[in-house]
Amino acid sequence: MTKRALASLALALLSSAAFAQFVAPPPPPPPPPASAPPASAPAPSTPPSTSTTPPTFELADVHSSPHSNQPFFRGNQLFGDRYTIHQATMVDLIANAYNLDAAAVLGGPAWLELDRFDISARAPRGTSPDDLRLMLRALLADRFHLVTHTDTKSIPAVVLALGKGKPKLKPADGSGTPGCQFQPQPGGPGARPTPGVIPAITFACHNQTMAAFAQFIRQFAGDFPPKPAVDQTGLQGAWDFDIHFSMQGQTANSDAVTVYQAVEEQLGLKLEAKAAPVPVIVVDSVDEKPTPNAPGIDKTLPPLPPAAFDVTVINPSKPDSRMMLSINGSQFRAEGITLQFLINWAYNQTLVGAPKWLNDDKYDILAKVTPDPAAPPSAPGAPQFNFDELQHMIQALIADRFNLKTHNEDQPQDAYTLVAVNPKLKKADPDNRSGCKNGPGPDGKDPRIANPILSRLVTCLNVTLDQFAELLQPMAPGYTKFPVVNGTGIQGSYDFTLSFSPAGAGNAPSAPPSTSGDAPAPTSEPAADPSGAVALPDALLKTYGLKLEKQRRPEPVLVIDHVDEHPTEN
Repeated sequence: MTKRALASLALALLSSAAFAQFVAPPPPPPPPPASAPPASAPAPSTPPSTSTTPPTFELADVHSSPHSNQPFFRGNQLFGDRYTIHQATMVDLIANAYNLDAAAVLGGPAWLELDRFDISARAPRGTSPDDLRLMLRALLADRFHLVTHTDTKSIPAVVLALGKGKPKLKPADGSGTPGCQFQPQPGGPGARPTPGVIPAITFACHNQTMAAFAQFIRQFAGDFPPKPAVDQTGLQGAWDFDIHFSMQGQTANSDAVTVYQAVEEQLGLKLEAKAAPVPVIVVDSVDEKPTPNAPGIDKTLPPLPPAAFDVTVINPSKPDSRMMLSINGSQFRAEGITLQFLINWAYNQTLVGAPKWLNDDKYDILAKVTPDPAAPPSAPGAPQFNFDELQHMIQALIADRFNLKTHNEDQPQDAYTLVAVNPKLKKADPDNRSGCKNGPGPDGKDPRIANPILSRLVTCLNVTLDQFAELLQPMAPGYTKFPVVNGTGIQGSYDFTLSFSPAGAGNAPSAPPSTSGDAPAPTSEPAADPSGAVALPDALLKTYGLKLEKQRRPEPVLVIDHVDEHPTEN
């Protein structure tokens, strides 16, 4: 795996709350929140409300999310008395309010998966997750006039079933931490992988029901947004077992073990992607704009003060140290990390003026916060600080210890414009919801099965060319650092299914992580790659007659004015 690919996955893991308990050298990811394994479910801090009156937030600020080049749903946690959600679509909000998968939210208007919202609300400290969901339901009904009904529908799902032989599971003996816990590679944090061996993810699962395991494993088998998980094994009780499989992005290698193979060969079970009856929420009506916030909400519900680490220890990495990132309780740990990687992630902007050593020198960082003594109990290792503040905390850490000084400005940069060469577009059904997801389209065809190097499969339904161009950057990480501009002049809404390889796979180009230059776009029909890889620009030109044309235009960048090569003393 290339250095760029490792950095790409690690960046995605940092961008997901699930990263809190999963640390591994990563493959090029789909949009962040979906590629990483989930943390064990936190224990409820208080019992759900038994009152006949549904609980509600004391105050709530609801507004449209600011523009982001990499929008993804995050938050959905209570820290102290503040509950926050960022970059959530209405489907995200409804799915979390009713504790369902996004794929189980049906119906509703076309914008349901496109428009994004931020929520900041006040709730009593220690409010249980169940009551938070009830509060979110009440907020959606009050501020968006959401009306839904429940039903059961047969929809695409990840189904866990019995295999051909006897299951290879042991009845739980009650020992170990309940749930599936990630097992670090031998040698401890920072250990180098064995040459020639495909890296594997290993989990030790204890006291695990099959229903819980189905929910856990679908994160690796389903597409984003994840499909509902259905347990059809019929196995009752709890079980102990280990499972290991190759990371996503490595499965094109003949020696890799897919999650499907691991479930069958190691557990004697079967994992299938097929339709299954599941509970669903059907949206009857909902407003696109929330009702106005209460007057003076910025004073009665002010932004929380910036979070910061209480203690930081920074040392040079060992020469052979590989990149490792983790959060465990109140600690953030990074090993073998470059300062350029941290700045890229913390600011989420293209850097200019970076000295060469910024991407060469490696550091080990241990940063801690003081846990809130009034916080409710949580699962072992679960973050004890607001993960959504981590970017700002790392910014403050770098400014304090490396004396980083920056400013923002627009500078001429190479960026892409989408133009029509020989357009071959498919008109959309206007009744479909608008949006893009990873995975097959309505026909179910999946070219990744025959050619795994085409591991990126994106389906867009009922989107305009303006929306499609804007969605290309988050759909295809590594290909472009700036948003794609629609220059086709084509009106109307269309359906797209794109199959291509991650940036850097085979001969597929990838954009440098921080400075100038995007991946080159083809000017004519692309030549075949011996590895079978197909770059995004080639796929667009061949499939839809659309070309990514490189143009020089002003784009926002982060200019580094000063940074010290060595941190201040610990």
